[in-house]
Amino acid sequence: MFAIDLGDGAELRPLEPWQVSEFLAHMDRARASVDPWIPWAGVSTDLTTASATLQRYADMMARDAGRLYGIWLDGTLVGGTMYVDFNAKDGSCEIGCWLEPAGTGRGLITKAVARLIDWAIVDRGIYRVQWHCRPDNTASSNVARRLGMRVDGLLRGEYLYKGVRYDTEVWSLIAPDWTPLARR
Repeated sequence: MFAIDLGDGAELRPLEPWQVSEFLAHMDRARASVDPWIPWAGVSTDLTTASATLQRYADMMARDAGRLYGIWLDGTLVGGTMYVDFNAKDGSCEIGCWLEPAGTGRGLITKAVARLIDWAIVDRGIYRVQWHCRPDNTASSNVARRLGMRVDGLLRGEYLYKGVRYDTEVWSLIAPDWTPLARR
């Protein structure tokens, strides 16, 4: 196992099925604030469904098609980030994130996502990194902006949440836009 120090008592680590109890406790704390933005937050409500969420990402990692990482702050899981989709053959990926209120205001998502972008581009040769969010999720848009992403466009009515359709902003950056963390 590995851990990446994000500073100030925070670290980024793989989030795996064996951590289901910790993940479910975190989801119980985070659900109200992240459910509108993260499709699986509202369905990870017990050990069975939370385990299924974690297993889906473990299976994606085994196929090199996605990955899931947790963000721990002072030993407590407070959020995470993931490759929603990862396609090394085509050179593209989509990154997503979530954070419970206890972890906000510390730059944890920006730091963690920068690590994911860096690994994707520098180590894996990904050319295009995407970020999807609802236009009313300003916290997510702000992270994309801080990471140097640009808005590509708007997918009208693309995201269905509790019977209502919402627009999705698509942000991206391409490899030439990225300065590797080692050179910063």
